[in-house]
Amino acid sequence: MFNLNDSMRYWLYPCPCDMRKGFYTLTGLVHDHMEQDVRSGNVYLFINRNCTCLKALHMENGGLVIYYLKLEKGCFTLPPMEENGKSHPFTWQNLMLMVQGLDAGKYKQKKRWNRHK
Repeated sequence: MFNLNDSMRYWLYPCPCDMRKGFYTLTGLVHDHMEQDVRSGNVYLFINRNCTCLKALHMENGGLVIYYLKLEKGCFTLPPMEENGKSHPFTWQNLMLMVQGLDAGKYKQKKRWNRHK
């Protein structure tokens, strides 16, 4: 069951990722490179070099879950990122725009209250 929503925190891995990686290897990237704990409830996003595949790693009540999206045509438009080599915070809204094929840079976010800030 799809269990991702706007109340979760999202982190984008800043480097292209090999989509053959599974649960244990992606968990290792979260721990070693992003310096975070996969059991935190956050969602970790990984994109391949061509920006045609996306994996989301998330810990749910029963265990780890990977959501995998492979585009038939086109590619994802990533937001501008700093090259710090660790991770990049990402919003639910940006994820939804990216998955729907819309460029988040062309849309202006109106002020809203956010409990995470």
